[in-house]
Amino acid sequence: MLNTTDSNYSQVIPVEYPKVGEPPSPVRIGVVNVNGGAITWMNIEGDLQQHYLTRMEWSGPNELMVQQLDRKQQESKLIYCNTADATARTVWTDHDKAWVDLNSADIFGEPGGFDWINNGQDFIWISEKDGWRHIYKISRDGKTETLLTKGNYDIDVIKCIDQTNNYIYFTASPNSATQKYLYRIKIENKKMPVGAVKVKMNNNDPELLSAADLKGTHDYSISPGGKFATHTFSNYKTPEVREWITLPDNKPINAAKSIAALVKTDIDVDIEYLQVTTDDNVTLDAWINKPKNFDPSKKYPVVFSVYGEPAASTVEDSYGGQNNFLYDGDMRADGYVQVAIDNRGTPMLKGAAWRKAIYRKIGTINIRDMAMGFKKLLSQKTYFDKDRLAVWGWSGGGSSTLNLMFQFPELFQTGIAIAAVGNQLFYDNVYQERYMGLPQENKEDFVNGSPITYAKNLVGNLLYIHGTGDDNVHFSNAEVLVNELIKYNKQFQYMPYPNRTHNISEGPGTRKHLSTLYTTFLRKNCPPGAK
Repeated sequence: MLNTTDSNYSQVIPVEYPKVGEPPSPVRIGVVNVNGGAITWMNIEGDLQQHYLTRMEWSGPNELMVQQLDRKQQESKLIYCNTADATARTVWTDHDKAWVDLNSADIFGEPGGFDWINNGQDFIWISEKDGWRHIYKISRDGKTETLLTKGNYDIDVIKCIDQTNNYIYFTASPNSATQKYLYRIKIENKKMPVGAVKVKMNNNDPELLSAADLKGTHDYSISPGGKFATHTFSNYKTPEVREWITLPDNKPINAAKSIAALVKTDIDVDIEYLQVTTDDNVTLDAWINKPKNFDPSKKYPVVFSVYGEPAASTVEDSYGGQNNFLYDGDMRADGYVQVAIDNRGTPMLKGAAWRKAIYRKIGTINIRDMAMGFKKLLSQKTYFDKDRLAVWGWSGGGSSTLNLMFQFPELFQTGIAIAAVGNQLFYDNVYQERYMGLPQENKEDFVNGSPITYAKNLVGNLLYIHGTGDDNVHFSNAEVLVNELIKYNKQFQYMPYPNRTHNISEGPGTRKHLSTLYTTFLRKNCPPGAK
């Protein structure tokens, strides 16, 4: 990258960043005695530049357990490494035609640890091998696996494994993907730990612990021993409340400070959660945040907030996320309708088929879902002003904004794209190859999903923003897209922020300037207020 502001000559800033199509950085694992000596390098099979080593930890006195992914992230191997003689052997393998879920709570796939039970004779693992995100118990030798969560639903995150009482706690939401609740199942191990509470085994249906009448998003931080937890709850009309509880009885420690005692509804909220079925017969979750003093007989400007990629969703039933954080003012008071729609490919708890429908289709299937969903809302909601429609997003949302403006130029009059990937061939390999494959094999998918391919179609008002020091989505994405817009004489407003990163937050006055720029452009090109 280039730093052009901190000295009278530009400085080159090296960035170790393998782009899509380039091999990963080669990595190997070495073991050394804490007192020093020679390093023993583990002899793990596979080309170092065509595999990832995503996690490792000790599984015995002289043994490591390592997870290895292939370059395309479609095969996950669990490998034992003997640290004495450096030999390695694969014990368990998972496959997927799209990508393998990394058994992690983090949306970007950052790994956690291995969960060993029964004195190290079994471990707990998450896999989507049957089409749903489920919990498995796998024997140490990999020969026996037991599906613990059975049914057509996804688990979200394992919160605690309590062997003493024979429970695994996890979050899930079988009936509404926009919400989350705490459940538990029995581990069903044959040899109960000393002091364990004996339980009657059945078909191991998950037991709901969160209050069923508190519909929304529940989250828990459970102590390692499974005796205590902090429990938080909110939904779109209920500000977050918190309580301490004891487990396994699931009771508040202090009834006067329990969620039941503290929960309050925000009477000022006017948000509608709904589902919309597109002309493609795809049902999508959505929300509409209505203005203050809303009058359905009037026409209001609409601001569509988008993301659209596998890293996150914009439609979750929690408090506050339905309000625009960048707008300098109160959008509801100014008379804007705010909208979000959850397209196929987002990490919602709707099954692997939903999440992986986007494989090799970023920039196409997600864009069509959002456009078709918005068109359907436009036909149903008579208070949407068809002459005042805006779309905006940041990062992947910036890419989606550009693609919506370019691929559906008749739909939105105004777009604001921030830190967008303009050309998918310019983004990093670990993310883009996971969801799109290798450009050496299917380059046309990268081209078909990139905003630069459709820039010539721009009709509406576009504000394009990028930090020149963005080490995530490199500034070159902006420059090639700008060149394409210039080529076709497409007029637009452009703001490069010198040396700012992907967050565009560094330097005095930056966030205020960005907020003012955003708000001024929106008010000018998508005027607020009811008509």
